[in-house]
Amino acid sequence: MLRFTTAGESHGEALVTTLSGLPAGIPIPQEFVDRELWRRQQGFGRGGRMHIERDTARFLSGVRHGKTIGSPVAMLIENRDWQSWTDALPVEAGDPSKHKAVKSPRPGHADLAGALKYNLPEARYVLERSSARETTARVAAGSVAKLLLREIGIEVLSHVIQVGKARLQRAVPWEEVLALAAREEVLLNCADPAAEQEMKAQVDEALRTGDTVGGIFEVIAHDVPPGLGTFTTWDERLDTRLAAAIMSIQAVKGVEIGDALLAASSMGSAVHDEIGYRVGEGRFTGFTRASNHAGGIEGGVTNGCDVVLRGYLKPISTLRRPLGSVDFATREPVKAAYERADVCVVPAAGVIAESMVAITLAGAALEKFGGDSLLELRRNYDGYCQQLRNY
Repeated sequence: MLRFTTAGESHGEALVTTLSGLPAGIPIPQEFVDRELWRRQQGFGRGGRMHIERDTARFLSGVRHGKTIGSPVAMLIENRDWQSWTDALPVEAGDPSKHKAVKSPRPGHADLAGALKYNLPEARYVLERSSARETTARVAAGSVAKLLLREIGIEVLSHVIQVGKARLQRAVPWEEVLALAAREEVLLNCADPAAEQEMKAQVDEALRTGDTVGGIFEVIAHDVPPGLGTFTTWDERLDTRLAAAIMSIQAVKGVEIGDALLAASSMGSAVHDEIGYRVGEGRFTGFTRASNHAGGIEGGVTNGCDVVLRGYLKPISTLRRPLGSVDFATREPVKAAYERADVCVVPAAGVIAESMVAITLAGAALEKFGGDSLLELRRNYDGYCQQLRNY
């Protein structure tokens, strides 16, 4: 079973992630992992923190001579901003006068609910762990999961389809998504230049008014074989697991698999993907689909089409023009706390979602094919693919 955990605070010394259950022998190029971390930091509307951090993963265990060795993989990503917080967030008792309290909770953030849950007098420690800085560790783990999936031909990438009211009005083929990921400059990670400029205008308006803006990203898993997941138990359905993985990302408030919103307002004859058969037509089987409204999953099981998911991201909760709140100490009305923050994070959220999808699919692939070594995994996978071709 593939498991991963993260630890660390937004302004703490470092973030740490561990990933266990990987087979031995997966090549782990450092440059790929660091580029994934770089991709997470890109996008128009990111805040000043991205100018401070230059994220890179340091492997502590589980990788030797460039390959996994079967033991848990542990990675550390240093927070460069820590040097400005050593007095405010020391491990030892420290000087209370140097503590930087979050004195008024931000609407839309975990501040108030977290302070109530843990009986804290203010929200500093809530902010430190609930911050999306934690997703840096997820992307590090996800990069390793992506490298595992590549060994069996699966790629996972994302693109942005909406920022604020500006929306991409056409479908984007896989080749365009692949080209987006290769760019060295990232604006809003939209495949259509005209739509991207409309999205930029939405971010510009938020910047001008001291506001924030959300949007929608789409994640595509390409060349996923049929048969991952199950319809037999509710919690092991792959759509259940993928939806939970996307929903776990900070600021995501909704998940769509395939054309779920369209399907909800359509007749069944318009949205179910008709089945055909042509010998030698597909990568895995001769079965074909006239469309992919299901998003590659039927009954909790992959069906051989691309797995397509969308995440609906609310605007970031920290506003330069703060909303009304209440002082923790006095209970008097005040403006919500403000700290350096982003204006738009939709492209970054897409990269984070790629990692969560990759980790989930890698787990499902290991459950299906097994193997303590990459050689054994490939042998089992190849045997299954032959079974599909002989079906």
